[in-house]
Amino acid sequence: MEAKHRIAFGGGCHWCTEAVYKSLKGIISVEQGFVAPEGEESSFSEAVIAHYDPKVISLEDLILVHLYTHKSTSDHGMRKKYRSAIYTFETVDVKRSTGALKEFQKNFKDPLVTKVLPFRKFKISDKAFQNYYFKNPYKPFCQTHIVPKLDLLMLKFADKVDHNKVVLGQ
Repeated sequence: MEAKHRIAFGGGCHWCTEAVYKSLKGIISVEQGFVAPEGEESSFSEAVIAHYDPKVISLEDLILVHLYTHKSTSDHGMRKKYRSAIYTFETVDVKRSTGALKEFQKNFKDPLVTKVLPFRKFKISDKAFQNYYFKNPYKPFCQTHIVPKLDLLMLKFADKVDHNKVVLGQ
């Protein structure tokens, strides 16, 4: 049996991030909640853990999607709640993630603020908020904040999207 592949992402609202990753081919499951890393920035921040099949989608593709679907170049005042991060579970993913950030910086005019941090702990969201977008696609929050991210996903990463999963706005 093949080893599980997982990586966690934080940057914006975890409802948004969950919807983005659940819309991709190769995603086995997405856990939505709060991640705390090792080290200085050890507080919990909104994030998701993506379990994926590397034969279908690469870690680098997951990182590039992450960078485009949240404010990865903005060091705004809400970064404690919405830390821009890639949380790694495996040592090998630290090097791959750091290398991907360096490589993908060329796609952005401003410097990326996204950090690679070692995963420490996870608290899952309340059940009422899990799978939020797919249970409530037409709610105003979803239409205002999540649908634009899914539109961007369809525009920039159409070949990575599972078109049977995406529900876009009206």
